[in-house]
Amino acid sequence: MRKYRVLIVDDSALMRELLTEILSSDPEIEVVGAAADPFVARDLIKIKQPNVITLDVEMPRMDGLTFLEKLMRAYPLPVVMISSLTEKGCETTLRALSLGAIDFIPKPKISIASGTLELAEEIIAKVKSAATARVIPRASLNNGTAPAPKLPFPYLAQIKGSHKIVAIGASTGGTEALRELLEPLPADFPAIAIVQHMPEKFTGQFAKRLDSLCKISVKEAADGDRLLVGHALLAPGNHHMELVRRGAEYTVKITQAEPVNRHRPSVDVLFNSFAENAGANAIGVILTGMGNDGARGLLAMRNAGAFTVAQDENTSVVFGMPKEAIACGGAQEVHPLLKISAAVASHL
Repeated sequence: MRKYRVLIVDDSALMRELLTEILSSDPEIEVVGAAADPFVARDLIKIKQPNVITLDVEMPRMDGLTFLEKLMRAYPLPVVMISSLTEKGCETTLRALSLGAIDFIPKPKISIASGTLELAEEIIAKVKSAATARVIPRASLNNGTAPAPKLPFPYLAQIKGSHKIVAIGASTGGTEALRELLEPLPADFPAIAIVQHMPEKFTGQFAKRLDSLCKISVKEAADGDRLLVGHALLAPGNHHMELVRRGAEYTVKITQAEPVNRHRPSVDVLFNSFAENAGANAIGVILTGMGNDGARGLLAMRNAGAFTVAQDENTSVVFGMPKEAIACGGAQEVHPLLKISAAVASHL
């Protein structure tokens, strides 16, 4: 049986020991080494040739972000960040994802040992997913030939008279995919609701980051928020987001109902509410991600008359969620990431 080879990079001896114990408990994972700093890690990478690295952010001699940036240039490998839940930790993690990290695992604040053991299942799943993920240099998303496309003028004229609303779901690799998708959109683009699998605190920082980069306004959703032209609402971590129709306007309901597909927020919850309350007025988009969350919901949207699109395999970091949506018939069209916005605009 082929094993996923993992290198652990963390300045905490306790974390190195715990991560080794957790990852080694899975028969498909082999921990090939543990490094206390990036300089030791650099040598181990050459010798051990791991499939994936877990990387702490705060380390002596060289911080995790500097090491990650150097690694992605010289020896690109799938990296899973080990991040704190502080505001600074959230910002650093988002920066790491923009530099090419595949995913992240929140570091427990209280009782690291017991907290990390509680996260064991998630740690194993994310490391195994990262080991098979596609490390995509940012320039290659558009073959390195041109900046992100601008929407054609005929589409913009149609958008202004549109009553459509857009639902987007994403998971692993989704933070950068969403940035790539949303940045080209004009300020008067139809209302958008987004579910990105992320824990609490991270979603607020992520929404602020997108808002600073995009022409549309982006915010973490609150219960009762209206879907407005030129605005995108991001589901808060650890909460589901559902679409509610009140007369001629749409709002969102934020709940802490039971997880769906082991996720909260769940893409299926959002998509199913769009199918029920928006029907043919909706557009559904499913992006890169591990697992199958959103596949059945996208099919429900399509069956209700919505236009639906999935990201293609070549531009997906993890072709799990889009693949499942395509397989069950939920996606009408499949496009590379940077062509999805134009595909959506053409159906407005």
